[in-house]
Amino acid sequence: MPDTGATVDPSLQPVIIAALRTPVCRAGGQLKALRAEELLAPVLRSLLDATGIDSAAVSDVVIGNAVGGGGNLARHAALLAGLPVSVPGMVVDRQCGSGLDAIVLASRLLAAGGDGIYLAGGVESISTAPLRAYPGAAPDAEPEFFSRARFVPPQFGDPDMGVAAENVARRYGISRDRQDAFALRSHERAVAARDASRFSGETVPLAAGDVVVEYDDGPRRSLNAAVLGRFPAAFVPGGTVTAGNSCFDADAASAVVITSLRRARELGVPDALRVLGSDTAGVDPELLGIGAAAAGSRLLDRHGLRPAEVGLVEFNEAFAAQALACLDALGIDPERANLDGGALALGHGYGASGAVLVTRLLAQARAMTGTLPADQDRDLLALALISIAGGMGTAALFRYLRF
Repeated sequence: MPDTGATVDPSLQPVIIAALRTPVCRAGGQLKALRAEELLAPVLRSLLDATGIDSAAVSDVVIGNAVGGGGNLARHAALLAGLPVSVPGMVVDRQCGSGLDAIVLASRLLAAGGDGIYLAGGVESISTAPLRAYPGAAPDAEPEFFSRARFVPPQFGDPDMGVAAENVARRYGISRDRQDAFALRSHERAVAARDASRFSGETVPLAAGDVVVEYDDGPRRSLNAAVLGRFPAAFVPGGTVTAGNSCFDADAASAVVITSLRRARELGVPDALRVLGSDTAGVDPELLGIGAAAAGSRLLDRHGLRPAEVGLVEFNEAFAAQALACLDALGIDPERANLDGGALALGHGYGASGAVLVTRLLAQARAMTGTLPADQDRDLLALALISIAGGMGTAALFRYLRF
């Protein structure tokens, strides 16, 4: 159960009973005309349709977002999805961790407050994100536009993401060869998953003008080691982090249904992810990519678990360097993580990415249990990990249940 510090009635433990996402598409690409609420609303509607939940029974809609235009995106998308005006909404901003932290927050709200039903997840439309600017110093001065907000005070360095990835690669000895091999594996796995239709059950097609977008557009079948080897350093001269072993910006939305174990059984759902706990940790902002390792280590220690006991691991691959450094630090074989590829192939939709991890874990757990003896699926543990701008990381631990 979530680490609330209070005892929770076992029948009220939070469980995730459904999870869906949009296709993840390159920013400026197939979904470029859709605003964030237009990405998210079809996912919320589809979750209610899939579970048969009356929209009026939803307690709250908790949504992560990093670069949107403000207001209350969760409320906007909920109403656009046809939820009644009685259902409130809340936006969470922990930058890249926003979608995962929204799921964690909704789980804690349920654990603290009883027997509700929550829609939680994240969304990002980088293509339609508003321009941002500070007013000029003088009344008639031009506004001062900026591409990203400050994450920490200047004395902490506040490096750009790619520079921070280089810092991690140097500090933890992650070679260019390892980074490129990890990126290639991500694309190969994602292409194989797409070919086998393993993403189809979790993906909500979106109408974008006259086109219906059904598939992720990032995985590259033609990518190989020779092509990756030709990419120059992208952020630091002579460095090892390149465009080939870094993620690309993407537009996406993903959300889950969270309710109590008792309510899940009443609804007659076949399975769920029980939320066991979570942790968010702070680290040196100069090494922000290592944040997930700090959070994951504390979380596993608190539950008395060894990394080998976790059956499924989804890590947001913003950069191969930081993914490898975190997995190494946690003692998790990188071959065991991201079985169907990750953000290096699919793209990084900032506020949506953490929720995509959870959606992938539920889909993978369902696929795995078809190969496990009936008594073993009860012990299938799943871990979501994401590093966060400003020097943070969030980890969430789940157990797969079949009813």
